[in-house]
Amino acid sequence: MILRRIVVSSLSSFSSSVRLLSSSSPSRSYSGDDKLVRLKHKDWLAPNEVLKIFDNVKDPRFLMSAYEHYSNRKDYQPTESLYTLLINKLGKAKMFDEIEEVMRIVKLEKRCRFSEEFLYNVMKIYGNLAGRINRAIEVLFCMSDFGCWPSSKSFNFVLNLLVSAKLFDEIHNIFVSAPKLGVEIDACCLNILIKGLCESGNLEAAHQLLDEFPKQKSRPNVMTFSPLIRGFCNKGKFDEAFKLLERMEKERIEPDAITFNILISGLRKKGRVEEGINVLERMKLKGCEPNPGTYQEVLYGLLDKKRNLEAKEMMSKMISWGMRPSFLSYKKLVLGLCESKSVEEMDWVLRQMVDHGFVPKTGMWWKVLHCVVSKNYDSQADLDRITDRQETPG
Repeated sequence: MILRRIVVSSLSSFSSSVRLLSSSSPSRSYSGDDKLVRLKHKDWLAPNEVLKIFDNVKDPRFLMSAYEHYSNRKDYQPTESLYTLLINKLGKAKMFDEIEEVMRIVKLEKRCRFSEEFLYNVMKIYGNLAGRINRAIEVLFCMSDFGCWPSSKSFNFVLNLLVSAKLFDEIHNIFVSAPKLGVEIDACCLNILIKGLCESGNLEAAHQLLDEFPKQKSRPNVMTFSPLIRGFCNKGKFDEAFKLLERMEKERIEPDAITFNILISGLRKKGRVEEGINVLERMKLKGCEPNPGTYQEVLYGLLDKKRNLEAKEMMSKMISWGMRPSFLSYKKLVLGLCESKSVEEMDWVLRQMVDHGFVPKTGMWWKVLHCVVSKNYDSQADLDRITDRQETPG
């Protein structure tokens, strides 16, 4: 009898333990995401309550299993907001395969409609985060399957994605599909095409697209001309670049600082520094305010031509205007002043350089020392003995 009581008591205790574990298992299955436990309850959940539950999930690994559980509930109500929340959380966690699964579910979903904004968001995640440009293109072409059609916003996003990825061969295929997708070509679309053609080196075709604007009842803007001007400058065709600038003025399109900077930089790279300085003066007369990049390009030009004292004057103006010259311009100016043994000017530049947080490297210090000591020693032998001929690149 004693043995029987012990067995019965043990079985009863075991049964209670099993019931206790069973009752606590829902919370354990979500490993600390307590909010998801509410999906196990029988109480009715409104769509906004479901959104709060999923929004509070800390570990994205539980999102898909939680969604599966929710989809089996009697009060399941799929909404675009819920799918958007899931996709954004998965995208932030770089769980792109899980996003593919959500999109498979979404495509089969017949209980709610989806907006272009939802699909545009999906394309951005595919293109910008996942690097799955082909999937972004597929979403663009299958929007009608979701009950909506693309606008120029989605169409232009995909075009720009292809330009950024330098997939120039695909751009034409997408562009000619505009009528099929019901998209009207606008100025933004033409600007993207011009940018792509310029970056691919096809300047002639890009230039011809300027004639398409009136046909599409659109008007070019500064973003239309800047890539063309850059393309001609890169090829050293400055006559064509300046003709475009004149065309902008005739069509009352105001060039901005970026446009002028492109010209100044292009001229500087071809050694035409004086013309670059003239462009700086021209932009001032046009009422276009130069920015730090403008003065930096002129400064580089002066340094390239070893016009060091003019460069120091330009640098002094930049600093007085609250601008911060680059480390490279400081380095070039210090070395240039070393060559001309302009110790006082070099001392000023070094002080400004350190004040802006730049630390001269060892090789630069040796050249500075060589310059300073050479002012006080007549004999090259004495100079070589002091510097010990130690020079390190820097």
